Amino acid sequence: MESMTSPASRPAPPAAASLLNLRGAVDLSTLKQRPAPAGTGTPAGNGGQEGAPAGAGGPELKVNVSEANFQQLVELSAQVPVVFALWAPYSPESGRMLETLERVVASYGGRLVLGAADIEAFPQLAQAFQVQAVPTAVAVLKGQPVPLFQGSAEEQQVRALFDELLKVAAANGVTGSLDAGTGNEPEPAPLPPLHQAAFDAIEAGDYEAAAEAYRQALKEMPSDHDAKAGLAQVELMARLQPLSAQDSETIRTLAANEPDNLEAQLGVADLDIAGGHVEDGLNRLVAFIGRNFGPERETARVRLLELFDVVGASDERVSKARQALARVLF
Repeated sequence: MESMTSPASRPAPPAAASLLNLRGAVDLSTLKQRPAPAGTGTPAGNGGQEGAPAGAGGPELKVNVSEANFQQLVELSAQVPVVFALWAPYSPESGRMLETLERVVASYGGRLVLGAADIEAFPQLAQAFQVQAVPTAVAVLKGQPVPLFQGSAEEQQVRALFDELLKVAAANGVTGSLDAGTGNEPEPAPLPPLHQAAFDAIEAGDYEAAAEAYRQALKEMPSDHDAKAGLAQVELMARLQPLSAQDSETIRTLAANEPDNLEAQLGVADLDIAGGHVEDGLNRLVAFIGRNFGPERETARVRLLELFDVVGASDERVSKARQALARVLF
């Protein structure tokens, strides 16, 4: 699975950066709606449905994207994340990616929708998403794009990405579900009040209020792992929120020139985690801890543990970084 962008641009895949910057660089609402070209569809055998995701026959979790229904899908992303699979007839990998995405999306029980878009029939979409190659997968959440990957991907990797995407969606108040079954599934249980308060604060852009709600939840229940992870995420979001692209490049340059500059290394680790370069970010701090001693080492260690919470304790990359941390500490 290959990243869509160069390290210099580093947009936000499903991780804290997506929570941070849902404003995005692309205004999807500017794509004008015109009648879809005749014959638009996905590769044969994919079973996609033309038109809107919901209608007389019930909601569809796989939709063929056209200029006629694109805006409705963008609006739907305020309810559930929409995964756009951008494919082309000349790409042999396109069919394989669509089959994988359709299978995985269906397994999430209506919490995701897949939109298959032939970029030859809808070139404006490729331009809007700044697609460099096909096939490419991009999610849209609350009307804003979240880059996922380009090329083929293993099902396990796709599931890991979608799990993170749904965490981002929940933290931004997007917790809906399209019931493609019988309609008899129970409604999800409401969030605990402090968690709901945190999500509401995140949606309003008030990360300090969200952090305070999570801190209060941890005071009341220190074993609340979701609150711990949520606190680590919003603290990361708050650190990165004021940074411009120029600020980010300045921090990266400083970190490259001064490998023992604590603040620069912490800053680049934040940027890497937020940009989906998880191993780079974690390994950077492990290396710093291995080179340094005293208060700076402890500060880096504490931040590394917080970033473990951001990524998730069950993530294989966190397990590897924990082992590496143990080696440099002991």
